Amino acid sequence: MTTLLLLGSINMFLSVMLGAFGAHALKKRLSADMLAIFQTGVQYQIAHALGLLLAGILAGGVLTSGLVVTAGWFLFAGIILFSGSLYALSLSGVKKLGAITPLGGLCFLIGWAILAVAIIQG
Repeated sequence: MTTLLLLGSINMFLSVMLGAFGAHALKKRLSADMLAIFQTGVQYQIAHALGLLLAGILAGGVLTSGLVVTAGWFLFAGIILFSGSLYALSLSGVKKLGAITPLGGLCFLIGWAILAVAIIQG
C-alpha cells in the first residue's frame, strides 16, 4: 500500500513538472508534432499516477487482495514504458522508440483489468 501511494505521489509530481517543462522549455525547441507526443506522455502519466494512488488506497483496507498490488505494478510499468518511450521519442527524434509505447499501453490495460477482477472478487 505505502509503496503504491509513494509511487503515485512521485509520478504525480513528475508529471506536473514534466508538463510545465514541456509547456515552457520545450515549446520553442520541439516541433508541434513532437511536443504533442511529449504532452501525450504527460497526460497518460497523470492518469495512471492517479490509478496508482487509487490502487494504494484500495490495498490499504478496502481490498486486501494481492491482485490490487499486482495491478499497481502493471500501472507503474505502463508509465515507465508508455510515457517514458514518448518522452524519449519526442526529445531524441528516434522513431524506433515508438515501438516500446504499445507495450506500456498493454501494461495499462492489464493493470486496469486486474484491478477490475480484484474489485469483483471483493
